[in-house]
Amino acid sequence: MRRNIVHPGADSLNYEIRSIVAIGRRIESLGVDMTWENIGDPIAKGEKIEPWIKEKALEVMNDDDSWGYCDSKGVQDTREFLSKCVNDRGGPQINAEDILFFNGLGDAISKIFSEMRREARILGPSPAYSTHSSGEAAHSGYEHLTYKCDPKNGWLPDIEDIRNKVKYNDTITGILLISPNNPTGVVYPKHILQQVVDIAREYDLMIINDEIYSHIVYNGAETVHLSEVIGDVPGIALRGISKEFPWPGSRCGWLEVFNRGNDSNFDRYVKSLADSKMLEVCSTSMPQMVIPKVYGDSRYIGHLQKRAKMYEGRSKEAYDILSPVKGISVVQPEGAFYMTVVFEPDVLNERQSLPAANQAVRNYMEELIKPGLALDQRFAYHLMASQGVCVVPLSGFCCSEFGFRFTLLEMDDEVRISTFKKLAQAIKDFLSC
Repeated sequence: MRRNIVHPGADSLNYEIRSIVAIGRRIESLGVDMTWENIGDPIAKGEKIEPWIKEKALEVMNDDDSWGYCDSKGVQDTREFLSKCVNDRGGPQINAEDILFFNGLGDAISKIFSEMRREARILGPSPAYSTHSSGEAAHSGYEHLTYKCDPKNGWLPDIEDIRNKVKYNDTITGILLISPNNPTGVVYPKHILQQVVDIAREYDLMIINDEIYSHIVYNGAETVHLSEVIGDVPGIALRGISKEFPWPGSRCGWLEVFNRGNDSNFDRYVKSLADSKMLEVCSTSMPQMVIPKVYGDSRYIGHLQKRAKMYEGRSKEAYDILSPVKGISVVQPEGAFYMTVVFEPDVLNERQSLPAANQAVRNYMEELIKPGLALDQRFAYHLMASQGVCVVPLSGFCCSEFGFRFTLLEMDDEVRISTFKKLAQAIKDFLSC
């Protein structure tokens, strides 16, 4: 074309969680039954929605108002309800104007970066959830800036690394937290969150905390919302119902904005997010209208506790099966529904392989496995070709560690235990080559 129309960050729009599906589908088409451990969809793994939650959704669906537009910022009654939930925790007080709805947090994250000045950078965790890392890198046109989360320290953020990155790079305007974390399953304790907030206060930064899994916490960890530690620092919490109800198909997420009045530049930025929503009319009405009915029901706390106990049990199952395997390290998760395996240094090489399920798959693997392929991707491809299990390599999460993420979502006990055992055996066989 006469002018280059490609955005400088176009090559950063990578989403390994779904990209690996194309390879898995090809292997599946060649005769291998595939177990999909790449994506966090509880419904796809057989979880059933509580009948009473369905009843609440049907009540809303039977209301003709739920079929129309709502306010551009979101349903007013729901925003007022959620602001009260925040205020009941203490901390900075907000109102309905500080709540902004989007069609899922992917939409919200896209808006966060598209409305941000290109020179402003957000420092995020490594491993990084792909939607955040790709969004930030595409927005800036540069590689995503990250701070280290150390698997030898339970995947907690390296506070000194955060401080040094912020101190010596004045383009950094904000710090991203993801707690409970995807992909590692760690829940950041209050003192860690407070230290990050203190750095943000010292260097005049904003905080963004992705809290999509905030009510899926177990193994002795406790939920700590950003509102409980942020004090007077400008910040945004990202919330949603996709993992919690669970209702991933609702595409219903929202922002909670804190302390916008404490910084005029931050206030103007938040206004730009709201203004951009005005161009789209509104986010989907019905799921927003369901939220107060479900959150406000006396059965909801028990629902969350039941799910947390379920994931706690599965995290122990996976840990007991995988932790004895030599050549890897695993950290038992405390929240969300993922677990990561990290290969020890120097145990992977380009000669390792697993036997393919059949000749057609073997031929495809010869096309697929090329020199220079990340070593954990190599393992992931061989795992699909041999055992029919699709996981996401850690190198796809902006991570210098080699390993992979899998889920704790499978509802069929026999299938789930079998999958964990397949992973353990595949690692042993791969590392013995």
